[in-house]
Amino acid sequence: MNEKLWRVGTTYIPVFNVETSSEWYVHNLGAELNYRDKDKAILNLADQSIFLVASQENETSNFRDKHGKEHFSLTFEVNGLHALEVMHQDFTEKGMHVGEIESRGHAGKNFVFSDPDGNTFDVWSELSPSFKEKYFR
Repeated sequence: MNEKLWRVGTTYIPVFNVETSSEWYVHNLGAELNYRDKDKAILNLADQSIFLVASQENETSNFRDKHGKEHFSLTFEVNGLHALEVMHQDFTEKGMHVGEIESRGHAGKNFVFSDPDGNTFDVWSELSPSFKEKYFR
């Protein structure tokens, strides 16, 4: 087989109230709302299509590892430590649930934040080299 997967096009995120959640993503993360009905919202965010899907209460995209620690399933990248710090401060000022900026023993720093439904996401201060090559020549 000579074909390959080129990119992730869509991420699906479970939410309890599609209208409330989509407004939160637009207001707090700068997402662009493309479509919304009672069962789903389609957003553009970070060069990707995000579907917010009406789900049962307390359903999240998080998972537990073999040690029982809860993990996020998605990491966003920003361009450098300063951008990470500015975003962390902005999220904090908006009253979002935000973790501390931390070093995890690899390049760059990270912090974790959650949406109102408890979906947890990571933000990393380093853009991937292939992305930089493509967009920052």
